Amino acid sequence: MWQVIGQDKILSLLDYSLKTNTLAHAYLLVGPRHVGKGTLAFNLAQALNCDGAELPCGQCRSCQRILAGKHADVISISLDSRIESAVTSNSLEHKTEIGIKDMLELQRMASLPPYEGKYKVFIIDDAEYLSTEAANALLKILEEPPPSVVWLLLAAEEEHLLPTVISRCQRLELKIVPSKQVQEMLIKSYNVDAEKAELLTQLCHGRPGWALSAVANADILEQRSQRITRLFSLLTASLEQRFTYAQELASQFSRKRRAGAEIMEIWRDWWHDLMLIKGGCKEAITNVDYEIALEKQARGLSLGQIKEFLANLCLLQEEVYKNVNPRLAFESLMLNLPRKTELNKNGITKV
Repeated sequence: MWQVIGQDKILSLLDYSLKTNTLAHAYLLVGPRHVGKGTLAFNLAQALNCDGAELPCGQCRSCQRILAGKHADVISISLDSRIESAVTSNSLEHKTEIGIKDMLELQRMASLPPYEGKYKVFIIDDAEYLSTEAANALLKILEEPPPSVVWLLLAAEEEHLLPTVISRCQRLELKIVPSKQVQEMLIKSYNVDAEKAELLTQLCHGRPGWALSAVANADILEQRSQRITRLFSLLTASLEQRFTYAQELASQFSRKRRAGAEIMEIWRDWWHDLMLIKGGCKEAITNVDYEIALEKQARGLSLGQIKEFLANLCLLQEEVYKNVNPRLAFESLMLNLPRKTELNKNGITKV
């Protein structure tokens, strides 16, 4: 049984390809982070090696071993993780790109026949972070695909992939899932109470993977609260305090890009909410549990300040993915962060 929700067209296509034995040798799964690309990739790996009547059955030994990450013929790699395989113990450190050594190891493994299943499946998450050398090595493999091997490339920023790599794959675009469908899934399938389900639905922006992660790990919402508290305090912080925070952000982004990207998403949502409140559209805000705090902060800012900083924030998100020095980028953002104004007891504006 497929575990992905809201992607019926893609699932119908894959079901047909499995039944008619017309699968492509490589697929490119594109869409926002947490929308379901990883779940779909492992589901497809299960379907390719499934021993049940329904593909994927999710119950046979092969499906269970793939789910547990123990299947010798299903190998996954991402920017922030190691190669997971029963046939290799080589570890990959956290990097800013997936390098040529990683790809040569996958190439070597792809040359071997399946060990315990029908297909060898290679899942490359964060495929947009392939180095130029690694992408060219992958291109050579895709041009001369070995038998019984399927490549699954996952990318949230496909514009950073080589066009020649994209052209060698069958492209499957995962769409944002409607809010109603996400909320129903949380309540009916995961027994989340209605109030929390509504909050998670707002926060996930149609990406069920994020909502499910928050259900499974309470630390995610706690981290969000801590980051918002820090964000809130920066408007009245000194320049030295702001620069200290910029260094922290740059360091975190350099170590683990996903964590840095998630912080930037929280910032973007927050400042977008400030703009909505300032424009009289508070019913459309994302951070519904922080409505009072948002209104308080918005009172000390002009609409022009909010829009200008939001534009700078969006620009930063583009720049940090173009290998711009993270520290300089975040320090520049801190310089552009407006200072909150408020009225003292005499009615005079102060900063």
